[in-house]
Amino acid sequence: MPLICVCSPKGGVGKTTLAANLTYALARSGSKVLAIDFDMQNALRLHFGVPLSDERGYVAKSAESYDWGQDVLTAGGNIFVLPYGDVSEEQRLTFEHNLATDEHFLARGLGSLLNYPGLVIVADFPPGPSAALKAITPFADMHLVTLLADTASMSLLPHIENQRLTGGELNHNHGHFFVINQSDTRRQISRDVTAFLEERLGEQLLGIIHRDESVCEANASQKSIFDFSPSSAAAFDIEIIARKIVAKLGINVGDGTVHNVSRKSGL
Repeated sequence: MPLICVCSPKGGVGKTTLAANLTYALARSGSKVLAIDFDMQNALRLHFGVPLSDERGYVAKSAESYDWGQDVLTAGGNIFVLPYGDVSEEQRLTFEHNLATDEHFLARGLGSLLNYPGLVIVADFPPGPSAALKAITPFADMHLVTLLADTASMSLLPHIENQRLTGGELNHNHGHFFVINQSDTRRQISRDVTAFLEERLGEQLLGIIHRDESVCEANASQKSIFDFSPSSAAAFDIEIIARKIVAKLGINVGDGTVHNVSRKSGL
């Protein structure tokens, strides 16, 4: 059960889009993949064709002791999504309080999913420190930190290096890595920042995604970049990143077959 956490010290970096397209890329290799949304914006579901009017999610019921896997939605093929859901402010605060104060809360909710054989989980988090990111870190196999090729993202590197996202080491298993998003070869500042980050991050830099208008168009169509524009630069870049993740985590590439699974898990 590899668990990949997609996070960032900064908002607006394309983190959710990356999490969604990584889910598609890993599923294309034959893995059964679940995308989990820990961000109250509840936007991850939109990348998988879930209607804007669909308010289902696990957070509203999470105060109860139940298996969150019951709220997993099928997104076609090998892909599944667990939406955050439409919640009140009181429900959100209760959820975050439970995450911060009950060390077994997350394990109870995700129990069947964390133990499901062969399932790859991609989790999307709100920008900056969060109770969810801190709570899930002991279970995570890899953290993938998303940055833009701009000076604002570059200035936040110390937030990662000084352990400000979780108050401790970001990953205890395979480590944490970086992705530079929207690197624009047409702009000098973008080229300079990309070059600086390449030198600064070294082997921790998992990949660079070049600026590609196809990504925005794919998002608007609620499609993956692979379905919308398979020959685009972004599709190529994300595919390479997915292959590196597979290699680093030792994920067994399947044959693309979707097998019957327990109703209890929702998969």
